[in-house]
Amino acid sequence: HDELVFDVLKTELDALTPLIRNEMESAHQLSVPLVVDISSGNNWLEAH
Repeated sequence: HDELVFDVLKTELDALTPLIRNEMESAHQLSVPLVVDISSGNNWLEAH
């Protein structure tokens, strides 16, 4: 699995989440769907 970490303001999280998901899921055409899970937290542990 791969993991990306974005450091964003809480006030921008709702706007950025769909943009990030769309870019990641449509980055390359695959024969199977690419599902992106997004979570957030104040640190890595809270996000998981």
